[in-house]
Amino acid sequence: MEMFKNKLIVVEDDPATRLLIRSVLFKSGYQVLEANSGEQALELCACEGPILVVLDIGLPGMDGFEVCRTLRASGRRQGILMLTAKEGDQDKVEGLDAGADDYMVKPFNPRELVARVKAVLRRLHPLNSSNEPLLFKGLRLEPENRRVFRDGLEVRLTPREFNLLSNLLKASGRAMSREELTDALWGINHFGSPKLLDVYVRRLREKIETDPSAPQLIQTVWGYGYACR
Repeated sequence: MEMFKNKLIVVEDDPATRLLIRSVLFKSGYQVLEANSGEQALELCACEGPILVVLDIGLPGMDGFEVCRTLRASGRRQGILMLTAKEGDQDKVEGLDAGADDYMVKPFNPRELVARVKAVLRRLHPLNSSNEPLLFKGLRLEPENRRVFRDGLEVRLTPREFNLLSNLLKASGRAMSREELTDALWGINHFGSPKLLDVYVRRLREKIETDPSAPQLIQTVWGYGYACR
């Protein structure tokens, strides 16, 4: 029987903070690897395949935003929980826009850190979900390996784009409200611009629609939300 639930990577340049995070997550049953720079984090992600990365923004050299964007551009599908030392909104919004799944402000409560890690993993890998492929107008979404194909060609989606499409397809034509989709993608305590959902819908359309300006797959339900129908 495996001792650990999942493999995580903590990316933090401050040794004391990194040790604290590692200790908290290890005690919660996770296998924890460490990196003290963005460059080292990318190397570890490439060879270790973690399910989630706890990523500090204020890294020397390549900062957390750049690491996050690089991971998403590579097509890797791990969760990303970003850490910021700033109370302001700008880091939070920029981190989410770069592709992070959640964020926390330092210093933080260790129990909240564990709770947020679990919440991100639940959103990325929901329990009791069917692994049967979802088919819709030339789209094929494979939940088990988190791959999407359009007319037989693979489309590379970020984890949040994948989850957005998955939620819409699982609704089987039912329109999902903006609130439903926001809760599904970011959690009920999400902070950020109300337009962030629209940004992700636009990015998803650019990848899967033949003509994103005249979408045929993801329909806008004016004043309510979105639907695949």
